[in-house]
Amino acid sequence: MEAMEDDSLNLKDDHNHNYCASGSSKVRTYLSSQLSDATSVPQPVSLPVPGEEPGSRRGKVWSGGAAGSKFMDSDSGSDSSEVSETDCTAPPAAVEGKFTLDSTSKFLLNAMAVEDYRNNHWPNLEKAIDRLLIQNTTDHISVSYAQIYSYVYKCVCQQHSELLYNDLTLKITNHLQQVSTHLQASPPESFIETFNVALTQYTASLQCIVPVFMYLNKFYIESKLNRDLREDLMKLFADHVAEKHVNTLMPLLIKAHSMPFQVQPSTMASVVKGLYSLRPDWAQLAPALFSGFIPQINPPTVESLLPDYAAHDQKLQMELSMNGFPRGDQSRKRASDDS
Repeated sequence: MEAMEDDSLNLKDDHNHNYCASGSSKVRTYLSSQLSDATSVPQPVSLPVPGEEPGSRRGKVWSGGAAGSKFMDSDSGSDSSEVSETDCTAPPAAVEGKFTLDSTSKFLLNAMAVEDYRNNHWPNLEKAIDRLLIQNTTDHISVSYAQIYSYVYKCVCQQHSELLYNDLTLKITNHLQQVSTHLQASPPESFIETFNVALTQYTASLQCIVPVFMYLNKFYIESKLNRDLREDLMKLFADHVAEKHVNTLMPLLIKAHSMPFQVQPSTMASVVKGLYSLRPDWAQLAPALFSGFIPQINPPTVESLLPDYAAHDQKLQMELSMNGFPRGDQSRKRASDDS
């Protein structure tokens, strides 16, 4: 029993759980008997992996020699060896058949991944984007946000970020071109309301699209392009919709602003603030209009111009009174203390 314990203490375990003897004659005798058959093998024998092309990848290689033998694991690149005492200190020999992925195999794997993206991932994302873009604010569309999020996550992990970003922007660009065509057919009397519906619907859609594309935004758009997904998509609306119709929209807004309640105040505020958020420099086209909804559009107040401001307010009150907006009953107004 003590002899067995002494032998077991002389077995050293390496990081791959392979044992090599260091002084035990019993272990050397056993290993010599196991390795004696391997010395007669003249050439390395490659164990093929099922489903692989010949020569593209080799599995485990059994290499025999006079000094001993080694069992190569080509996947991990480590030598799993049962060797004699001299092999523990000898330098490892060059082994044929290690795993090498040539350029042809890389091209085939990449082509298969792109094909899987085109056939599986993007069609499902495209359908979901269509449903989100055409929804109304009052509609309740059943969309699996977890599934969309999962598709985006897989595309980013499979190095399809650039492809996914280009497809997303192209899809939304095509949608916005259709929105622009619809606006062109809108009559002038309802053009402001139609533009407001298009802008409101688009911004509501982005509140759903941007969060599910969070991984694309974080690991590609922000890190590599130094931009933000929401800003890019809002810029698409400015380029393909607002910029094409701003020359038609601005005179209508100025006219509606001069005639109170011709357009709902909420609609006016939504359109004017939306235009300012898309392009702040558009405020210079109609400063009086934008200053009624957005602060600090006009230059700062100057003390020397206070009489001019008072005259402007009196003129405005006079115009409102002439247009059917009286000041109301003034009889119940509290009298001044000086009177």
